[in-house]
Parts: sequence; structure tokens; C-alpha cells
Amino acid sequence: MTLTPNQTILVICIVAIATMITRFLPFVLFKGSKSNNSYIKYLGQVLPYATIGLLIVYCLRNVNFTSPTYGLSEALAIICIVVLHYWKENVLLSIVAGTVVYMLLVQFVFL
Repeated sequence: MTLTPNQTILVICIVAIATMITRFLPFVLFKGSKSNNSYIKYLGQVLPYATIGLLIVYCLRNVNFTSPTYGLSEALAIICIVVLHYWKENVLLSIVAGTVVYMLLVQFVFL
């Protein structure tokens, strides 16, 4: 199915508006006196860790522990990420370095 330029612009605008609504709506709903809600504070403390855990599970879901590498490239990349994060406390550096280490291991070491 091919969209016309007007349909493409309309789809982009609708997606942008929907994204903005989902981003701004919590700030509108929970402004002022409602910001002291204990449930919202609890979610603010728990959700970042839950999200990272979910991403880790998602990224490691296809690791084959019966192949000759036994998930070694993934384990080494994770170790690199953890060590760099505790050492430098820089999220972007950890993510980039872990990705580079993983790609180098997969492309050149564990063929």
C-alpha cells in the first residue's frame, strides 16, 4: 500500500500528537496537590529498575547456550557495561562501549 504525500503527512501528524499527549498528560493530571501521591512516588522509584530488567530479558531472549560460544560474547559485553558504569557512572559511555565490545566479539572473535 502506497500512501500519498498528504496521507503521509497526516499519519506523521497523528503519531506526533498521540506521542505528545502520552508524554504531557501525566504532568497535566498530576500537577499541584496531586504530586504528593505516594503511588506515583512508588512507581517513580520502581519503574526504572523494572524497565532495565525487562530490556535485559528482551535482549538476552535469543541467546543460545548450546552453541559453541555458550553466550560468552553477551556475558563479556554485560560485564563491560557493568564495570564501566560503576567506574565512570556514565550511562551513554556504558551503552556505547558495551555495544562496541559485543559487535567486535560477534564479528571478529566468535564467528
